[in-house]
Formats: sequence, C-alpha cells, structure tokens
Amino acid sequence: MNMGSTVVRSLNIATLFTICLLLCNANLSAPCKQNERQALLMFRHDLEDYSNQLSSWAGEGDCCNWTGVVCDNLTGHVLELHLAGYNFSMSFSGKINPSLLNLTHLSYLDLSNNYLLGNLTSQIPSFLGSLKSLRYLNLSGSWFVGLIPHQLGNLTSLQVLDLSDGYLEVESLQWISGLSQLQHLDMSGANLSKASDWSRVTNTLPSSVENLQMSDCGLYHIPGGIANMTNLKFLNLDGNSISSTIPKWLYSLSHLQSLFLSHNSFHGEISSSLGNLTSIVNLDLNSNKVAGNIPNSLGNLCKLTTLDMSNNNLNGSVSEIFESFSRCSSGQIESLSLSGNNLSGHLTDKLDHFEKLRVLDLASNSISGPLPPSFGNLSCLEFLRIDDNNLTGVVSQLHFTNLTRLVEFFASGNSLTLETTPHWLPPFQLSYLVLDSWHLEPSELPMWLQSQTQLTELSMTNTRISGTIPTWFWNFSSELRYIDLSENKLYGEVPHIFPSSEYPEIILGSNQFNGSLPLVSSTVLILDLSNSSFSGMLFHSFCNNNSEPKALSVLHLDNNLLSGKIPDCFRNWKYLEVLNLESNNLIGNIPRSLGYVLSLKYLHLRNNHLHGELPPYLKKCTDLTILDLSYNKFLGKIPMWIGTSLSNLGVLSLRSNKLHGHIPYKLCSLANLQILDLAHNNLSGRMPRCLYNFTAMTTFPENTGLNFYRSSDVYSYSLDQIENANVVTKGREVKYGNILLGLAISLDLSDNIISGEIPEELTSLIYLQSVNLSYNLLSGRIPPKIGDMKWLESLDLSMNQLCGQIAPSMSSLTFLSALNLSYNNLTGEIPKSTQLQSFDQSSFIGNKLCGPPLEMNCSNTNGTVPPVADQKHGGSDLLEDSWFYLSLGLGFLFGFWSVVGSLLLNLPWSIVFSRFQNSVVKKLCGVIVEHF
Repeated sequence: MNMGSTVVRSLNIATLFTICLLLCNANLSAPCKQNERQALLMFRHDLEDYSNQLSSWAGEGDCCNWTGVVCDNLTGHVLELHLAGYNFSMSFSGKINPSLLNLTHLSYLDLSNNYLLGNLTSQIPSFLGSLKSLRYLNLSGSWFVGLIPHQLGNLTSLQVLDLSDGYLEVESLQWISGLSQLQHLDMSGANLSKASDWSRVTNTLPSSVENLQMSDCGLYHIPGGIANMTNLKFLNLDGNSISSTIPKWLYSLSHLQSLFLSHNSFHGEISSSLGNLTSIVNLDLNSNKVAGNIPNSLGNLCKLTTLDMSNNNLNGSVSEIFESFSRCSSGQIESLSLSGNNLSGHLTDKLDHFEKLRVLDLASNSISGPLPPSFGNLSCLEFLRIDDNNLTGVVSQLHFTNLTRLVEFFASGNSLTLETTPHWLPPFQLSYLVLDSWHLEPSELPMWLQSQTQLTELSMTNTRISGTIPTWFWNFSSELRYIDLSENKLYGEVPHIFPSSEYPEIILGSNQFNGSLPLVSSTVLILDLSNSSFSGMLFHSFCNNNSEPKALSVLHLDNNLLSGKIPDCFRNWKYLEVLNLESNNLIGNIPRSLGYVLSLKYLHLRNNHLHGELPPYLKKCTDLTILDLSYNKFLGKIPMWIGTSLSNLGVLSLRSNKLHGHIPYKLCSLANLQILDLAHNNLSGRMPRCLYNFTAMTTFPENTGLNFYRSSDVYSYSLDQIENANVVTKGREVKYGNILLGLAISLDLSDNIISGEIPEELTSLIYLQSVNLSYNLLSGRIPPKIGDMKWLESLDLSMNQLCGQIAPSMSSLTFLSALNLSYNNLTGEIPKSTQLQSFDQSSFIGNKLCGPPLEMNCSNTNGTVPPVADQKHGGSDLLEDSWFYLSLGLGFLFGFWSVVGSLLLNLPWSIVFSRFQNSVVKKLCGVIVEHF
C-alpha cells in the first residue's frame, strides 16, 4: 500500500516537472540580467555600426532577443556573442569596452572581420584574459596590432582561439601553456620569429589539440613539440621560411587529415614513410624545393582527395604516379596538381579510373606522347592544365566525349593537333580556352566556338589558322573579355571591332591583315594590331567621335604601313597607359592633345618621320616611364623639363635625330633612369659630372623599384606584348621584353660631338651593363676606377682622342664580352687578365699599345711603342701620313676660324661648323680604317 502511494506520488511529480519544462521552454525563458543588458549597451556605445547589425540593441526589450546575443534559457545569462563581420566584410569599428567583464558566463565571443583598433596602436585588450568562462574566442581579421597579451593564458577553459590575419607579434609564447583545454589554435599571420621559446611551449601543449594553424608566421623550423600532438588532424604551416627536410616524425601523426606546408623551402626527398599518413585527405607541398621521385607509398593514402606537389623539383614517370593511386585512391582523388616539376614519360591510358577527378594540373613538366583517349571519360573534370609539356599527336572529338563539366582548359606549348568536323558541338561550356601552339584542322577559326556562349578567355596564338575573321566572331559570347589570335596567318580587312562584352582585351598582332584600320568600340580596353600591313591614317578608326570617352588602356599599332599625321584627338583618352606607333610612316609633330593623357606611361614613336622640337606639353605626362622618340627628325635642344617633370622615366631614347646643344644637367634628376640613349645626334659640350644621380644605375636591378607595366586584369596578356624597349648593345639592337627590361642598364652617347674628359663620376654607375661613348671628341685618360663597374658587359670608347695607358683596373671586368678601344691615342701595355686577352686585335687597333692580344712585344719597345699596323700592307706609313693630313686639316680649320669667327658667333653657324668639323674627323678616321 505504501509502495503504491510512493509510485503514484513519483509519477505525479515527474509529470508536473515535465509540464513545467515544456512550459518554460515554450513561453517562460528567463529574460537577460539587467546588469548584463547594461554591459552590452556600454559595449555598443563604443562601436560604429556600419551594417546596422546592432540596430536591435536599443530600448527596454529583452537583450536575449538582440541580434548576435545567445542567452541561457533557464538563467537569462548571456552565453554567446556572434558579432563577426557580415559576409566577410567589416560590420563595425571601434574598441572593445571593458563592460564585457560583467558577462561572467560568456563562453563564446566572435568579433572577427571588424575594425577594432580604437586607435592606430591598439592591442588586443588584456582584460579579455579575465573572461574565465570563455571556451571560444575569435578575433581574426580585426586589425589588432602589437604584442598578444599574456593574460590570454588565464583562459583555462578555452577550446578555440583564433587570432589570425592581424598585425600581431609575439616575444614569448609561454602563456599558451595555460590553455590546457585547447583544441583549435590559429595564429596565422602573427610574427612568431622572435618567440625563442616556441619549441619548448609546443612540448607543453595538450594532446587534445586537433587544429593548429601557423601560416605566414616567420617560422624558420617546424617546432618539434608538434610530434606530441597525437590527436592533430589539421596542420597548416604555409608561407613560412622553413628550410629543412620534412621531419620523419611528421609522418607518424596517424590522425592527420590535412597537412599544408606550401611556400616554404623544404628540400630533400619525400620519405616512403609518407604512406603512414593513412588518414590524410588534403596534402599540400606546393612551392618548395622537394626533389627526387614521389614514393610509391603514396598509393597507401586511400582517403586522399586533394594532392598539390606543384612547383618543386620532383622527377620520375608520371604514369607510375597514376598507377600508385590505382591501389586504392584513384576513385577518391578529386584534385591533383603536379605542375612545375620535372616529370616525364607518357600519360597512362587508365585515366578513366579517376572518376571523381575535378582538377588536373600537369603543366610545365616534360610529359611526352599522346593524350590518351581515356581522358575523355573524366566526366567530373572541371579544370585541366597540360600546358608547356612535350605532348604530341592528334586530339579528336573522342577525347572530349564525356567532359560535360569542363570549364577551364589550358593546353598551350605542346605539339598537338586538334581535328574536328565542321559541325561538331562540344559537350562542354568553357570559360577559359588556351590552345597556343596547337595545330588546328581545318586551319581556320573553328565553327564550334559559336557554341561556347560562356567563354571568357580565348587564346589561340601560333596555331597556323588562316582566313578572314568571320562576322559571327565578335558576338558569339557576351562574356568574352580576352581574345588572343596573334602570330597566325589571318588576312584580309578587319572592318570593325565591336565585341558584345564590356572592356575586352583584343590581341590580333603578327598576322597578315591589310587595308585601313578597323573602327573600334570605345569600350575596348587593350588593342594590339601590330606587325601586320594596315595602311592609311589613324583618324578614321579612333577619332570619328571625338567627344566619346575611350576606355583604351593599351594601344599597339607598331610595325604597320600607317601614314599621315598622328591625330590630335587624345583629350578623352583618360585611361591610356601604353601608346605604341613605332615603325610606321607617320609624319608631322607630336599632337598637343597627348599632353592631356595624364595616365600615359609608355610612349613609343620611334622609326617614323616625325619632326619639330620636343613639345613642352609632354611634361604634363608625369607618369611616363618609357619615352622612345628615336629614329625620327626631331631637332632643337634636349629640353630641361624632361629631367624636372618626368621623374619616373626608366627609359629615354632620343637616338638618331637632329638634336644639338649640351646634354642638360637636369637629366641627372632622373633617379629611376636605367636606359639612356642619345646616340647619333649633334650633341656637344662635356659629359655632365652629375651622373652619380642616376641612382637606378647604382643599385642592383631587382631593387630599383622600377615597375614596368603589368596588366591588373585577370587575363593573360603577355608581358612581352604589353611592353618592350630596344637597346643597342655590343654593336647590335636588341629588343628587351617586359621581364628583362627591368634588368637592362645602358648608357649610349655615341656619334655626337661631345668633348672633354670622361668624368670620373661615370664609374659610380656600378651596375651599368653597356657603355658606348664612341665617335666623339673625348680626350684625357680612361677613368682609373673603371674597374669598379663590375657588371659591364659591353664597353665602346673607340674613335675618340683618349690618351695614356689603359686603366689597370679594367682587368677586373670579368663580365666584359664586348670591348672596343680602337683609334685613340692610348699607350703602354694592355693590362693582363683572362678577359682582356680574349678579345680580337681589332679592339685595340689604332693606338700605341703592346702586349697580348697584339703581336707587339712590350719588352722590345724600350718604353716607346710604335703605332700598331699591318706591316704587310704598309699600314705604318699610311697611318703616319693620315695623322699628318688630319693635323694639317685641323690646323687649316682653326686658322679659318680667325677669318670667319664673327660669323660663327651666331648659333646656327656654330652648329654648322661643329657638324662640319666632326664629319671631317670621321672621314679621315674612316680613311685610316679602310687601310687596316
């Protein structure tokens, strides 16, 4: 009886308790505590809410209903604050108010992706270390700076700590030792290079740590204490400076699922112990120096879905790598990146086993042979890169049969032939298609391109396609923003270029087009029609609607047959950075409206028939980096404003014009100048002594800061196509593409009427690679410190009046590969060095020198060295006679001066006289040359 009553009583109590719980959960949640509500309002007061995320934090309502606030339903205490930047963008800025300390039950705090500096030197507030209930703290991407406060080590309940993507520093990591419950630690981006106790601290980290991220932390080695983290599942050490072999203990972390070691300097071979990482899903060793073969034990990684070993020094057979996967993981692998290695051999014909493969990147290896037909069965493939290999053979429609998901196809730099029928419809919709250097059959723009309505980038350079550009080509894809059909055999006229996409880049250079230039849409961003046979005037294509703004940033029309004047219609070309009109038949002056193109960086007008003085309105183009006006008919003096206004100039070429006067000392203000070519003019006076101000010539090229044009767009317009410059060195003209242009340093003042001594300041330009001062009236000695110019590759001082001995320091010019000191008044022994004795006798002829490589033995001269000559042809007598006539001629000229000096006080007469005198010297020297 008593027992029955007890049971009934217990059931009633349980029923009442259940009803109470249901009622509480349904309608009776406890409101937030008043003091905690006030704490949140104070916290809100110090924040600027850009996204209106905290608009609900107001009034007398229950703070548990505010956005981002989570409370305990039973007690009303605030447990969690979810205040991350909305959608990965900043939601609010300001500082963290200490009122948060009143949230004594707060276990979760996420303030990531906000601007929580408060002021420009704010650190993470140390009082956060007093929030003893915190189990989750995320301050990533919140712009904190300075030292991480050691008080965070008081958060003994903390399980997740994310301090990544800030500007933080660490001098000691001892505070981490107190985080005994830690499972996730992310300090990516913090500077840990000064934390000398890092290795000791990692020994004390709990084995419970499962996720450790230390990317871009300035680490020089892997802390050995990580070996004790036996439960580690995720390890990220990307972007550090670790230079070692991969430690073998790393392969013993059997629970490891993701390992990221990219962008370090790991070297040596990959151990076969790699096969012990049986739990691994993601493995990234990209951009290291790992060498040798990939071990066969790779086939033991049955859970592997993503493997990136690109940009290393790996070798071996690519087919063996694929075969190792076939043991257990070929059906699992989704992403395989092995580009930028030394892999060789043929591709396996069992690619269809990789049924889940979405990404395959084998670019920049030495893989040869055909593309196997099984490639067409990779039905999940989305991204494919096989460019820059040695693949050969025919690729047919069968190779694409089941590639219905293919979006990006990069395959340039092979010797493959694509054979398709005229009416083939591909199963895919591509966004990127790059087939450079393929051979297309039939050899015309493929009709199947019309089906690719989502195509964004198309590149088919050097594919031997011919014919005219069909009318459908400009409109088959409204997404097409990059087109490169250069280096083909396309011909005929191009009546218009009006793509349906906005701001396209169109590269049609090096074809066989003719006729007038096409009408061009004002939205075109980059246009290259160079190296064809376009004729006629520029006005027709670009100036019909003068009031319409142009989007053009790069315009290449060089090496055509264009004629007439450069039209004066550039006022609305506000975005133009590159204008290349070189090697045409253009006449007239530089148009005034070019002075309104303030964005202009590169101006190439060389090899035309332009004339007049250098126009002062170009000084408004203060961003000019390359100014090439060579091989024209410009006259007058070199203006001072080039040195004062164009301070960004890296290349200045005024070669082969009709300029006269002195070289203005203001040119020395061009601190960024790397190439100066004033050759083949009528410049006179002395070389300026301020040459040491050419600081770009005194600094190693990689450190000059000279930034030649690089497209900011996502497309792959070749840097060499965008920018290049011609440099005369070693007696020949060389075109430097954009990459090498930043490394070229050259000075050419040859074939002028420059007199006086070579200034000693020239030798301070220690990184000059090419110097040509030949065919001038220079006198005095070769500067004794010329040996300081260690990088000199070419030096030409011929046809001057230099005297004395060859500077002994010249023997230290170990890079010198071209030297010409001929026809001066140099005397004595040629300094002994491996380099100087390797040159031909012609480098020293026309002087009074002795010693190798000349046949004249210095020991037989008794201190006097006769002129070097070919005795078999009586060259010695001829040389004496020639110099006699030269002296006689010059004496006559100077006598003549006293008669007509009054006329020569007039500037034009003085120029005529200087030219006449220089021509006489050159002709007499030419007579001497012909007889040797």
